[in-house]
Amino acid sequence: MNLDKLIHGNLWLSVAAILLKQYPDEEKNISAYEEVYQKLLVISPAESALSIEIEHQTDDFDGKKYISVSGKYNNPKNEEETFSQSIEFEPWRKWLGMSIIKGTMDNFSELEIIAHCLFEMTCVGCEEEIIQEELKKLEQEMEDYQSMTDDEKKENSISLDELFNTDDFANDLEN
Repeated sequence: MNLDKLIHGNLWLSVAAILLKQYPDEEKNISAYEEVYQKLLVISPAESALSIEIEHQTDDFDGKKYISVSGKYNNPKNEEETFSQSIEFEPWRKWLGMSIIKGTMDNFSELEIIAHCLFEMTCVGCEEEIIQEELKKLEQEMEDYQSMTDDEKKENSISLDELFNTDDFANDLEN
């Protein structure tokens, strides 16, 4: 079973109800989710080397529970590919072509899988062009950082200890 088949086998109104149950703060964005859903219905799926895995997780830092949506390589070629992969920047065609890992199908309903995938695939934006622009920005920032001298890296970055001690970080944790 892949995401494309799940989407084509379920109605938007059913997906919307589960999406809002899982992510009640997203009610203000529900029409944007519907637009994405309608686009997904007409996009042709593309082959992907990844499968979708959804799991219940507990944050090591604050102990809060959350849902993790990630990709797993179907045929890992090295040790790095055996770990969960971030997939929010994957093209939607590839999302649609990804199979769903059996454990995910066992632990989540079809509607929950679709809802969690919609939430993850739009966390950067609800337009593929915006998502790809953000990816290019991140890649450019990484390239810029890698081209810095060690002194420039020290000057332009802070340690985790320094980050945790900033007022902005403390405020983010409270909110």
